Amino acid sequence: MARTARSVDVIALKLLVGAMFAVGLLDRCANSVVLQGGPRDTLPPRVVSMKPPWGATNFKDKRITIMFDEYIQLKDQQKEFFTSPLMGKPPVLSIRGRGVQIDLKDTLRPNTTYALDFGGAIADNNEGNVLQGFRYVFSTGDYIDSLMMSGYTVDGYTKDSIPGTFIFLYEASKDTLSPDYDSLLLLRKPDAVARAKNNGIFIGQNLKPVPYRAYAIDDKNNNQQYDPGDDRVGFLDSLVNPAELGEFNIWFDTSRKYFTADPQTYFRLFTDQKFMRQFLSKKDRPTQSRIELIFNAPRPQINSLTLEGIDSTNIIRDFSRQRDTLELWLSVPPADLPDTIKGSITYLKHDSLNVLQPVTEKLALFWKSFEKKKKDKDKDEEEKPVNPFKVTVEATGSVNPEKNIPMVFEYPLKSIDSTAISLIRVADDRKFRVRFSMAQDTANMRRWTIKAPWTAGQKYHLEIPSGVFENIRGESNDTLKAEFTVISPDDYATIVLNITGKTPDSQYVLQLLDQSGRVVQERPHARTGKYTFQYVDPGTVRIRVVEDMNSNGKWDDGNLIQRRQPERVEIYAPEPGKEDIPTKANWEVSYNIDMAKLFAPVRIEDIVAQLRAREQQRIINMIKAQQERKLHPGRTPMTGGSTGNNTPGTTGSGFGNAGGSSFTGGNMMTNLPGMNR
Repeated sequence: MARTARSVDVIALKLLVGAMFAVGLLDRCANSVVLQGGPRDTLPPRVVSMKPPWGATNFKDKRITIMFDEYIQLKDQQKEFFTSPLMGKPPVLSIRGRGVQIDLKDTLRPNTTYALDFGGAIADNNEGNVLQGFRYVFSTGDYIDSLMMSGYTVDGYTKDSIPGTFIFLYEASKDTLSPDYDSLLLLRKPDAVARAKNNGIFIGQNLKPVPYRAYAIDDKNNNQQYDPGDDRVGFLDSLVNPAELGEFNIWFDTSRKYFTADPQTYFRLFTDQKFMRQFLSKKDRPTQSRIELIFNAPRPQINSLTLEGIDSTNIIRDFSRQRDTLELWLSVPPADLPDTIKGSITYLKHDSLNVLQPVTEKLALFWKSFEKKKKDKDKDEEEKPVNPFKVTVEATGSVNPEKNIPMVFEYPLKSIDSTAISLIRVADDRKFRVRFSMAQDTANMRRWTIKAPWTAGQKYHLEIPSGVFENIRGESNDTLKAEFTVISPDDYATIVLNITGKTPDSQYVLQLLDQSGRVVQERPHARTGKYTFQYVDPGTVRIRVVEDMNSNGKWDDGNLIQRRQPERVEIYAPEPGKEDIPTKANWEVSYNIDMAKLFAPVRIEDIVAQLRAREQQRIINMIKAQQERKLHPGRTPMTGGSTGNNTPGTTGSGFGNAGGSSFTGGNMMTNLPGMNR
């Protein structure tokens, strides 16, 4: 009975797809008799013949010809066209009249189903109408593999859908891999390939009823292979057999013009580390008292470093955030520094066999001061000396009390006389001296912050007399003055999160995102307790939570070779499908977040429900935008949400009432748009 039901589903599916495009053909024929003033052609090309025919078995040809009902063009062929499985020598595509000629250059595998997927590469020659999803299928064996599967690909950190990802499927029986060492993507080409649409959802076709190892690749340079460190990658922890996944919904999304589906699998992509040979790639002296030693790979092991004529105690070392650049700050008066500083560095460098070996390299770092030409001035006018000391004080206009007053210096400081600094609060024409403290940034030694118990809405005067700060060059500041007002929370929203962790020791990173997905506030090392986000701009925000498994206060990538998934990230939704949180001035809202529920084991049913809710919101936003355009032609519609394909909160595909036909796909094969069999 199951086989009979599936056969009926296949027939119904083919009839439905054929009916959909038969209507398009009638419309095209009707429009073709209008000689002038007719409607603009909006239909893609239609296939009228294929040689050899689609679905041919025991295939031995080297050339395929596909003819259309109008002249066509090939667009973005390298980006759009691919084969499944991938071929060592890609086919050569060329236009021949109203058709496309495909010359196969690779030796085909025996008993293998092949698919030539054109993506959006075929378009009509006049209007550029794209034929989406056309696939030419044949087999070198006696039958066509016909199973299908679907899935959803997202960025592991942002949770945004990733368009155009390749899905590489490897038959598990062909490879023996260690459970904790996976280099399959670097060893051979996949046995089957699928590609996600703009909504991050893919439909894999022409698959076998066998277990596969599944990977998702965000192919940055369109070379149809995985480049560690450049391409994002994701993988499934377990094998997947299309025959065991059951049926799933497939339909044609009329707004996006392609087939889409409910996902059966879920990939979280991350950027893996790539091997980088270690060597000293650049030696620079951008300023007189600063030296940069830039390495090709992060975290170099430096055994010794000397600069001639400069005592090691006068050399301040500081690594960049990426840990690949060593900054040397010279605590020496400028007059004592030569134009060329010589020295040497001993560190571990990769040899020709990629083995780290100690090497010593000479250093010769040149810097010369060139005085600018003085403008012609009155002889009696004297030049005022310019103080070379530079500092940026972010204390003008309004100050956010949570950010305090940041100060960034050009060079590291040697001394601070904070007792000379005056911070005055002004209220009702009365002045009050305010106690404050100065703290150095742990990640940037040149960044300091003035912290104080600020009073909202009050005015402040900050005065820093000359000579308070002295940098490593012996330079000191001129008098600095600033007047500012501390912003009032009444003009902003407040969000309170009551967190219940999985365990008392579980840690999380709480992030507040603005409408563009940018992190505006963050609370690392969050445990069970109450966390308040003040001074939230009115508008719309989202709450992103990182499950910080190693308690380092940040999100960690995965590792493909070690088969380690990235740390989980979830977007908190106060209501199902409602991830956007409205914020208003002088408004406080509180949410209780149970991390055991938020980070419950991932279920495909939950992902499907989430995507359907997001899609409903996308459709609502799209309808609002259309109505806005009708009411106010020429005005940019503001609907309170995006209708884009890859925007937080609008990911997903044509679910629910998106329009267009829907049907159950399951594990079967369908003729995609443009087929004429």
